Amino acid sequence: MSDRDDFLVWVRTTLYEAEAALHNGDPAPRRALWSRTEPVSVLGAWRSAVGREELDALFTSLAKAFSDCTSYAFELQAYDVSGDMAYTVGLEHTSTSVDGQPRTYTLRATQVYRREDGVWRVAHRHGDTVTD
Repeated sequence: MSDRDDFLVWVRTTLYEAEAALHNGDPAPRRALWSRTEPVSVLGAWRSAVGREELDALFTSLAKAFSDCTSYAFELQAYDVSGDMAYTVGLEHTSTSVDGQPRTYTLRATQVYRREDGVWRVAHRHGDTVTD
């Protein structure tokens, strides 16, 4: 299997499962996938963060807000791998409860990844809400 194929399998399994878990109120799988090496950053649809300390606070806050995810789908639109760097661009279609209220929304999401000790880690995320 090529690097691109291996990466795509990781995106469709490990990364997907971590995002679904976050939308069910569990931040641990997402937190585990993020780089331990600075810089790390999120330019989020609801909140942004720079550095591990701010990321941990962001993931905890999101997990407290999310529950009862009934659907999470990542519509991958583009991706590439170049050595130990990779990126994804896609649409995240989510139905979950936010602060106890059911919501359905779509985010445009771009993520940058670094391979660290043979394992893919997220280094940056940019997400914003798709509007009509």
